[in-house]
Amino acid sequence: MAKTFLQVKKQIEQLQREAEQLRKKEADGVLLRIKEAIAVYGFTAADLGVGAAAGRASVAVKRGGKKIRMGKKQNSDATAPKFKDGQGNVWSGRGPRPAWFKAALEAGKSADELLAK
Repeated sequence: MAKTFLQVKKQIEQLQREAEQLRKKEADGVLLRIKEAIAVYGFTAADLGVGAAAGRASVAVKRGGKKIRMGKKQNSDATAPKFKDGQGNVWSGRGPRPAWFKAALEAGKSADELLAK
């Protein structure tokens, strides 16, 4: 017998509820193992890349045989805002011009006036 749209939709909702319950259960187990490792090895917030000193923390992790680096990028100037306006809008100067920037130019402001200082 063919299923109706409503039957399939109801089945999807049930599966999503089950998936969320499984995710929560698995996440609880992962969190418990993380807390145990922190207690055993004495990791600090900076070691884990969280907290006030997280910007200086960089952790190497092996995943799937590859060594990857985790932590904040060393050169944060690359993403610093180049342009800003008085309403809190910022733009790095990369990618397409945002609407607020275009509107400011159309209103008579120059790009130099919008430079972040």
